[in-house]
Amino acid sequence: MGLNDTPSANRVHIGFFGRRNAGKSSLVNAVTGQDLALVSEVKGTTTDPVYKAMELLPLGPVMIIDTPGIDDEGALGELRVRRARRVLNKTDVAVLVLDSENSPNNALYPVEEELIAIFNEKKIPFIIVQNKCDLSDKSSAAPLSAAFPVSAATGHHIHELKEKIAALALTGETERRLAADLIHPLDFVVLVIPIDKAAPKGRLILPQQQVIRDILEAGAIAVSVRDCELKDTLANMGKKPALVITDSQAFAQVSAETPPEIPLTSFSILFARYKGWLETAVRGVSALDTLHDGDKILICEGCTHHRQCDDIGTIKLPRWIRNHTGKEPEFCFCSGGDFPDDLSSYKMVIHCGACMLNEREMQYRRRCAEDQNIPFTNYGTAIAHIQGILQRSIAMLKTL
Repeated sequence: MGLNDTPSANRVHIGFFGRRNAGKSSLVNAVTGQDLALVSEVKGTTTDPVYKAMELLPLGPVMIIDTPGIDDEGALGELRVRRARRVLNKTDVAVLVLDSENSPNNALYPVEEELIAIFNEKKIPFIIVQNKCDLSDKSSAAPLSAAFPVSAATGHHIHELKEKIAALALTGETERRLAADLIHPLDFVVLVIPIDKAAPKGRLILPQQQVIRDILEAGAIAVSVRDCELKDTLANMGKKPALVITDSQAFAQVSAETPPEIPLTSFSILFARYKGWLETAVRGVSALDTLHDGDKILICEGCTHHRQCDDIGTIKLPRWIRNHTGKEPEFCFCSGGDFPDDLSSYKMVIHCGACMLNEREMQYRRRCAEDQNIPFTNYGTAIAHIQGILQRSIAMLKTL
């Protein structure tokens, strides 16, 4: 997988924020070295967040995000501001762009002060940059002491800005692994990958690809099988696998066919652990046992995709929940970036493995539910609970 193929969820997300015409888009173009964002003297040219995947050395693969002006006005402007604010939920490093030319005495505007307060509240590392510093001689005001002077027009300090952004992103960074820390070199790891109508043609899905890569980087051996070949594979391997990882949909069968002394978990559970919210998922799943008829359950997916006839989120999971509880809850669905801020009407939230969402956005969603006392779990944890094998599926994950 090349740098341009690095999944969005594995990239550091760098958001550029500021007022209209502060030069955010020009600065994004200067940092990326491309005419990515539309630049104009007309206020409000950027109407939607613009995303660009690139490599930022010495950091590595990143996602650059250009946002609409945070001071936009009118009904349409409010929608643009809302979209810009939503980007904050996934931002790992923020760049606040000030306008040297059009800031009286180079003082902060209230909306800029509010942004800084949000950065601090959300614990987002940030840098303040004063763009258009090549025009600052037109003003007698001294530059803001906390701001780093740059010029998108001349390229002044653009290289240094990239280095400062990388340093912020690397501060306090800890490496997490999907499965590598659970195994040893030359261990066998069996991956159970059903190939059914819902499986994409000719390829593995992203969670499967990433787990295989992590196993290989650990020097272990990934053995991929369909659910229908698992029993024969285990009988003929000649060496007991160190771990079996399954698609959550096949949990019941795989648990029955995997000897109890062999650790077992699922891709979805590993991803919840990887993004730091498995403990929340395990606590939240018990809400399934307190459901009543008519309770609303929100089922969330981090991406948008064409749903097949027996889709796990909209068909299988609701069916399993009804069979498990004997109740008739009301199921609601959201996908992509349409996660609601107000969760108060829901009895619980069940999220997908979130392979397409970065850790910061998943932590935002988890906190939204936690702040509103709404149980929050994920597909794999819920299915394991329903099948009565949750304790087995998390037994080897020492973080719990």
